[in-house]
Amino acid sequence: MHSPQPDTSKEHIVIPLFETVVYPETRTKLQVETAVGEALIAAKSDGSAYAVGLTAKSEAETPEDPAEALYSTGNLLMIAHVQPADDGYLVFAHATSRVKAVTLSEKGGLFYAISEPLPDVPDLDEETRAEMLRRVKAAVHELSGNFQGSEQFTRPVDRMESVDQIMGFVMPFMPVDVEQKQALLETVSVRERHAAFLDLLVNMNESINLRIEVARKASEKVGKANREAMLREQLRVIQEELNGCDGSSGEENYRERIECSTMPEEVRKKAFAELKKLESGGSQHHESQGIRNYLDLLLDLPWTVEKKSIDIEEARRVLESNHNGLEKVKERIVQHLAVMKLKEEKQGSILLLTGPPGTGKTSLGRSVADALGREYVRISLGGVKDEAEIRGHRRTYVGSLPGRIIQGMKRAGAKNPVFILDEVDKLAVSYSGDPASALLEVLDPEQNSTFSDHYLEVPYDLSDVLFIATANSLATIPAPLLDRMELIEISGYTKNEKFAIAKDHLLPETFEEHGLTTDHLQVEDEAVSAIIDRYTREAGVRTLKKQLARIARYVSAKVVSGTVDLPVVVTAEMLPEILGRETVRPDVARKENPPGVVTGLAWTPVGGDILFIEGTFMPGKGKLTLTGQLGDVMKESAQISLSLIRSRLATTTTGFDFFASDVHIHVPAGATPKDGPSAGVTLFAALASLVTGRTVDPTVAMTGEVTLSGAVLPVGGIKEKVLAAHRAGIRTVILPRENERDLEDVPEDVRRDLAFVTVETIEDVLREALGIELHGPVLPYVGKNRCVPMHDL
Repeated sequence: MHSPQPDTSKEHIVIPLFETVVYPETRTKLQVETAVGEALIAAKSDGSAYAVGLTAKSEAETPEDPAEALYSTGNLLMIAHVQPADDGYLVFAHATSRVKAVTLSEKGGLFYAISEPLPDVPDLDEETRAEMLRRVKAAVHELSGNFQGSEQFTRPVDRMESVDQIMGFVMPFMPVDVEQKQALLETVSVRERHAAFLDLLVNMNESINLRIEVARKASEKVGKANREAMLREQLRVIQEELNGCDGSSGEENYRERIECSTMPEEVRKKAFAELKKLESGGSQHHESQGIRNYLDLLLDLPWTVEKKSIDIEEARRVLESNHNGLEKVKERIVQHLAVMKLKEEKQGSILLLTGPPGTGKTSLGRSVADALGREYVRISLGGVKDEAEIRGHRRTYVGSLPGRIIQGMKRAGAKNPVFILDEVDKLAVSYSGDPASALLEVLDPEQNSTFSDHYLEVPYDLSDVLFIATANSLATIPAPLLDRMELIEISGYTKNEKFAIAKDHLLPETFEEHGLTTDHLQVEDEAVSAIIDRYTREAGVRTLKKQLARIARYVSAKVVSGTVDLPVVVTAEMLPEILGRETVRPDVARKENPPGVVTGLAWTPVGGDILFIEGTFMPGKGKLTLTGQLGDVMKESAQISLSLIRSRLATTTTGFDFFASDVHIHVPAGATPKDGPSAGVTLFAALASLVTGRTVDPTVAMTGEVTLSGAVLPVGGIKEKVLAAHRAGIRTVILPRENERDLEDVPEDVRRDLAFVTVETIEDVLREALGIELHGPVLPYVGKNRCVPMHDL
C-alpha cells in the first residue's frame, strides 16, 4: 500500500508546520525559513532526500523546551524540489507515510529527528471500505453544494480511490482547529479515522445549513418588521384624519402618573410637554424611547421629603456599637447631627471624612444613615475624569444618561438620603472637563437647592441630602471644593483599638463570611496582638481583616478534610505556619546610640514611625553630604541645623574643625522617600552629638522644626508619632512646647507610659538631650577663617 521506506533510524531534518497538518499519500508545498531551506538543499545533494514534517502546537504559552512545542506524530516527507522564495524557500514534497519522532535534537538552530513508522491498523474489510468511500464522497458533494463553483472542487474527489486521499485533499480547506486535524493524523485505526472524518463532514454540513436557515429567518423577520411599521404609520394617518389619537394605554398611563405625582409645577409642565411629543410622534418615532426613558426618570425621582426627627441618643448608640475608638470623630458627628436637629428647615450638610485607608470612613457614613433612619447611597469618584459623570449628558446625544448624582437619588428613592461621595480626592482632570468643578454646585448648601443636571433639564433640590465625602489626602482636593465641606480628620487606630475592633467586629464578620463558628475556630488574644504587631503595618484595620481571613481559610480546609480536632485554637506560635514569616519588622529603640546617632519621630500615611538619623565626619573642606532620599524641605532643615551648630559650638568644641572636616548625614531606610520640617530638632541633636562626642539616650526620641534663630516650632502628627514611640519602647519624648496641647489626643494609657519634655529653643534641646548648658552672648565671626569663642560648655 505504501512506497518503500528509507532508513528511519537515520536523523532527518525536521520541518515545523504552522497551522497545517499534512496527511500521508498527499503532495504539499511548504514555505520554510532560509536556514531550513539551505539545510534541505545540502541534504538533498548528499543523497538524503527526506525530512520529517511535524505540526506546531497552538498553545498560548511557549514551553521552556522548544521541542515540546511540536507534536511528535507527523509525516516522512520525500523532498522533490527546493527553490528560493521572497521570504525563505518553497519546498515541494510528498508525504510518504506517518511516523513518530522518537528523539528530537537541536543543532545549529535546526531540529533533527530519529523517527519510527506508525503503520495503520487494517481493521476495515474491503466491502466496508468501499461503502465508507461512497458515503464520504456523498458528504463532500452535499457540503460543497452550498458554494458556487463547487464542481472544480468535487471533480478531483470523484477520481480518488481511498478515503485517506480525500482526507488529505479536503482537510486543508476545513475550518477546524489544528488539534482536530492532528487527532485524525494520529488515529492509526482505519475504521476510527474514516468514521471520524465522515462525522466531521456531516457536522460541518449541518452547521452550514443551520446558519443559512438562521439568516433566512432573520431576513424574513426584518421584512415583517418593516411591513408592520408601514401599516402602523398608515393607521396613524387614518386616525389623524378621523380626529382620533394613536395614544396607547402606555401614554394614557403616563398622563395619569404625571397628574398624580408630587413633582413641582415647573417639572410637571416639562413632563407634559415631553408627553405631547411622544403622543404626536407615535410609538415608532425615533425619539420615542428616549422620551419614555426621560419621563420614567422624572416619575421615579423623589420630589418631596418626609421629615423625621433626629434621635441623638439613638445615633450615639449606633455609632458606639458599630465603631470602636475614634471617640472624637464620633462626638464630632453627633454634634453635627444635633445642629441638624435644631436647624429643621434644611437637613442637608456636607461632611468630609479624611484619613488613611482602612480607618472606616465609608462604614462611618453607613452608620450615620442607620442612626438617622435614612436611605444610604454611595458612589465612587475614584478615577472619574469626565464632567458628564457628575452633571450628565445632554439628551441630544445618543445613549445619553443622567449624572451619578441624579442616578444615586433615583436609587435611593428618598429626597433626604445619606449620600456617600467616596474617594473625592482621586478625581481627575481631562479634556472632557473637570468633575471637581462640577461638584462645587453639588456641595454648596447655598446653590444645591437648584442643582442642574444636563440630562434632567430641570432644577433638582439637593438641599435635604446629607452628603458625606471621603478622602485619603487633602493635597489633591481643589481649595474651592475643600472650602465647601466641613472637615473631620480620622487619624487612625491605636493597638488597643485595633485589638478591640478585631475581637468585637472583624472576627465575628470573618466567621460569618467563611461559615465558621467558635465551635470550629478560636483565636487567642495573644495571637490577635501578634498579628497586629508582626503582620500588619497600617493606620486602619483592612490588612488585619485580610490576615484573619487567611486564618479562617486555613482552618476551613482543615475542617472540611477532617484532619483536625475541633475547635482549632490558634495561638501566636502557630502564626508562622499559617501566615508565613513575619511581614513587618518593627523599628525598636536601640540599646546604645554612638555619637552622631539620634532617634527621631516621623509621620507616614499608615501611621507614625521612628527613624534613626546618623551622622559622621571625615577629613575634608566643610562639605555637607545628605543621603536617604531626603526631600528639599528636609535638606534645608539639615543646612539650618549645621549653621546652628557652627554658630553655637564651632569654637567651643575641641577636637573638631568644621573647615577641615566633611559631615555626612544619613536617614535610613534609604529606599523610602522622606520630607518635611519636623526632623529639624533631630538633625540638630545628631550634629551636636557628633561634634561634642556625647551620646543621646537611645530611649529618647524627638520631633520639631528649627529656625535659623534657634527657635523650635510646632509640627503635626503628634498623636501618631507618640504612638510609634510607645510601640518602639521609647521612654522620653522631646517635642515643641506649642505641641503640648496635642497630647490630649494621645490615649491615656500611652501618656502614662511616657515622659514628655517640651522645648522652645535649641538650647533647651542641647540641655535635655545632651546635657549641654550654653552660657554667654552669641558673638559674630571675626576675620576670614577665625572666630572668637562664643559659648562655654
